[in-house]
Amino acid sequence: MLSPMSKRKPYPERTDIEKVQSQWKKLSGLHSREEWSGAVVRAATAAEIATNFAIRKEFESRGQLDATFVDSLLLWANGLEGKVNRLLLPLCVGSKKHKTIKKLKKTAQKVNKERNAIVHKGEFKGKDEASAAIRLTRQFVEDLVGLYEPGFKLKGKTF
Repeated sequence: MLSPMSKRKPYPERTDIEKVQSQWKKLSGLHSREEWSGAVVRAATAAEIATNFAIRKEFESRGQLDATFVDSLLLWANGLEGKVNRLLLPLCVGSKKHKTIKKLKKTAQKVNKERNAIVHKGEFKGKDEASAAIRLTRQFVEDLVGLYEPGFKLKGKTF
């Protein structure tokens, strides 16, 4: 429950879409403060949360599964590429969404590569590299979420 003084819902209580929007707002601030690498990592986090949303929607369309079980699968899939390859693509085989998600897989690989270069190799990104990675991620998030929420757009800068 929100306190009378708080206008924001606590992060753990937010929906996946609310979390994606929160990540996007945070990365916009990081970008404006010239924290390019941090902004790229936040963008990749938004992409992973958007993928969680899509996976949950796919499971919901197949009937009720225990949320704890679905959460355990999301942890098992381990990261953006794992979630796309191990869960989302197999869930969508034979559906109208499969072709689009297969194309988005290539974008997810690029987003993940940028994130991993920062997180696992300690690389730093400059403004142009960060802006390009964020634009790519924005397209991924909007295209993926748009499959389940037509017309979905991220709020904030386009970079």
